[in-house]
Amino acid sequence: MIVTMDDDVAVPMRDGVRLATTVWRPAGTGAFPALLVRTPYGKDGIGLYGNSKAPDVLALLRAGYAVVAQDVRGTSRSPGVLVPHAAEADDGADTIAWLAAQPWCDGRIGTWGGSYQGMAQWHAAAAAPPALLAMAPLMASADPYRAPWYSPGGALCLDTFVTWASRVALAAVRRASPADEGTAARLTSAPLDRLPVADRPDLRDHLPWAADVLDHPSRDEWWRAGTPAEHFGAITAPALNVGGWYDPFLAGTIDSYVGMRLHGGSPDARDGQRLVIGPWGHADGADLGEFPDRSFGREGGVQAADLTEAHLRFFDRWVRGRRDALDDAAPVRIFVMGIDRWRDEADWPLPGTRHVDYFLTSGGRAGTTGTDGALLTTVPEDDGRDSVVHDPLDPVPTLGGPVIPGPGAWAGPADQRPVRDRPDVLCFTTPALDAAVEVTGHVRLVLHVSSSAVDTDLTGKLVDVHPDGRAILLCEGISRARYRSGLDEPAPLRPDELVELVVDLSATSNVFLPGHRIGLEVASSNFPRYDRNTGTGRAVAFDGEDDVVVAVNTVHHGPSRPSRLVLPVVDR
Repeated sequence: MIVTMDDDVAVPMRDGVRLATTVWRPAGTGAFPALLVRTPYGKDGIGLYGNSKAPDVLALLRAGYAVVAQDVRGTSRSPGVLVPHAAEADDGADTIAWLAAQPWCDGRIGTWGGSYQGMAQWHAAAAAPPALLAMAPLMASADPYRAPWYSPGGALCLDTFVTWASRVALAAVRRASPADEGTAARLTSAPLDRLPVADRPDLRDHLPWAADVLDHPSRDEWWRAGTPAEHFGAITAPALNVGGWYDPFLAGTIDSYVGMRLHGGSPDARDGQRLVIGPWGHADGADLGEFPDRSFGREGGVQAADLTEAHLRFFDRWVRGRRDALDDAAPVRIFVMGIDRWRDEADWPLPGTRHVDYFLTSGGRAGTTGTDGALLTTVPEDDGRDSVVHDPLDPVPTLGGPVIPGPGAWAGPADQRPVRDRPDVLCFTTPALDAAVEVTGHVRLVLHVSSSAVDTDLTGKLVDVHPDGRAILLCEGISRARYRSGLDEPAPLRPDELVELVVDLSATSNVFLPGHRIGLEVASSNFPRYDRNTGTGRAVAFDGEDDVVVAVNTVHHGPSRPSRLVLPVVDR
């Protein structure tokens, strides 16, 4: 097809900085609606996408949309300094206003893009630019603390944070000093197990924002001031939210959908929310439906979801105003694992969801080979307890799950058997199921715990135990004990004090088939998915190897201390 391209247009921001922007327009005269993506990964080439779940640009152009790609401030061809999140509200709003004023644009704007590109959309939308009519954040979050940098439980998402920040810092080095191979090599080879976590001088020098992240481990005013989720009421644009069951942004994707449904700034913003979740990880290659330990078949691949068509219909409805564009489209579309098929739903959480308690019990051997840990749907008759020794220098290794893939590591539904026999992992399972049980929604783990340390972590993993023994990870989470009263209210434990911790295990959709067992794994580390709690009660990022405290953590269960896994069960 024939298109008109204007490359490296210098779009002025309110402070005088001009950001490099490329505009593609369909051939012909007249004005077009425009779809904008703002990226830190380079607008030329793969940076335009940043994620294989993004729509086909040529299809957008063929449908009569102008497509606009911009390098965010301080990246690639745009001048300035990148401070993640800091300028995206103003720069996004200024760019949208500039686009709406161009003679080739009809004044109607939508935005799209994945990962940081999606977070940039939320920042811009919170500034309420009048021309913004719709947005499509893919694998993104409107609350950067809860996802992806920290977590709903307050632990640093170490793998995601260090991997992404090092990539951005490396781009800054190559941009400023292309010949500085030494710094580039250190940034690309820095080990995740280095202590203190904050001992990363190259990262601090070339991306000072990374130091700020580590200096603010609580969800304090520094985080809240720049969080779009605090301003959902100002956002009037509907959003197409796309996520993956094994994506580190999953909680943020779902929370954005639910938050906008409840608090969006207009009826269209509230009623026009859409949610699509597939069996995917964050990176390219983690969205094919095929993983080393689990296959979801062709239906699980991103191509089967036809996200380009989903984008086109969504933008046709809300940018072009075609009221029939989404007439036969459900608000929620999810891939249900276990039965491995797509299903439409009316809302999230799913209507008719029942929250069923599965109580933890054992004879004290949940952390041994041949575990006697069990999950019961009735309150156990006897009180009991199981203990683990948490050694921060010997953490439970991450296997699959919502991570950023690296050497020797991959995201997705990994078999957890290699860690289940560790003495610092407690395993609880149901008997083999006689009938299928569907679990779709947010999963919570309520634990009654005590610790010998003044601070510690409790982790949980929901697994599908197959008849062949595979324990396939579905979802996981962590709770840092100091934040048991709130992410902005850190408080130490008293050694051996009994407290209740709620571990947010994020969300999943899985049918446990007959013959399978519902499994739960409880530990005190999941590294490098999360940083290791050093047990001192101080800022974890600044503790070294000589500071770490080995903790004895005890999970209490039974009628007087009802530790339980809370599953969202649906009948379909």
